[in-house]
Amino acid sequence: MLHWPGRRLLVQRGDTELVALALDLPRTDRAHEVRFPAPWPRRFGTATVSPERDAAVFAGLHAVRSVEATGTTRWEMPHSCWSGDCSQTHGSFDEYARDEDHFSSDSGSAAVSPDGRLVWAHVLGPLGNDEDAEDEQERWTVLDARSGEVLAWADTATVASGSEHTPHPDPAQMGLSIGEGEEGSPALWGRRDGRQLTTGQIDTECVLLGVSPSGRHLLTVDVGQWSLALHEVGNGSVLRELDAEDNVPEHPGSTGGDRVHWDYDAAFVDEETVVAGTSECDARHGTVRHWLVDPRGMTLRGEIVYPFPVTGPARTAGNGTWYTVSEDRTTVHLWQFAEDG
Repeated sequence: MLHWPGRRLLVQRGDTELVALALDLPRTDRAHEVRFPAPWPRRFGTATVSPERDAAVFAGLHAVRSVEATGTTRWEMPHSCWSGDCSQTHGSFDEYARDEDHFSSDSGSAAVSPDGRLVWAHVLGPLGNDEDAEDEQERWTVLDARSGEVLAWADTATVASGSEHTPHPDPAQMGLSIGEGEEGSPALWGRRDGRQLTTGQIDTECVLLGVSPSGRHLLTVDVGQWSLALHEVGNGSVLRELDAEDNVPEHPGSTGGDRVHWDYDAAFVDEETVVAGTSECDARHGTVRHWLVDPRGMTLRGEIVYPFPVTGPARTAGNGTWYTVSEDRTTVHLWQFAEDG
């Protein structure tokens, strides 16, 4: 689920195409659904869509490619291959399509800014036209969404197995969570000021969960999933924390001794409301639980009561809503609080 002010998209990625549904348009509207041909199967990278759905951006093993709904390639930025045992610079996906060594590769990611003008991409350098750069340095790049021109970049000094972007209402800011396996999980914050990209590390062992609608605050969870932390976006400092073990009761089905911990997802519903789950540790007992958190004091206000049992974590959907996915992953449920509270 991708969301920006006044716009929500449900994105489904298949092996041959990506489908983007505009949830704020009726199904009878011809513009409700847009389909983009995929340049490679879904196991070979990640993908996202621009707010206006004029292009889908595929972050693959050897390149980042922007594709229009007609199938036309708007631009492509080649980079070094994410497969750890591969030292080649590929010209196309066909070169490794049947190579099993590429089937479980590391990967980067990409995101489009809220105004649709920028693409932020985490890639493995050097880039295709950067012959003088040192090999295998991961880069965070900012590109022109129309032309693919690299506007700014910075080395991340990381060794990623995967990454995920966290958008900010300001197109010139973006968050990036990088998973390094057992090596760590650094969270970075980037700002493009004019022509330069400046990055700072929020923490070496945390995952970015979301940004408040105002853009002033950032929510994270440590890799051990012990505590949610509210940060000041301006300098990354921790304002308040909420420890799961000290505040969340054990699951009613627990026989005792189980560690309660937060999920790796949560939803900023508004400035005063966060929905956070303990579904990962609850699942062994059956029904999972989601909790209402007040970020102003990082206090637990109570358990959320759904009209039917849900599965998995709570994820942000924008406009005062959040969503969950059914256990068989065939249905997305979009939620908002009842008017009576």
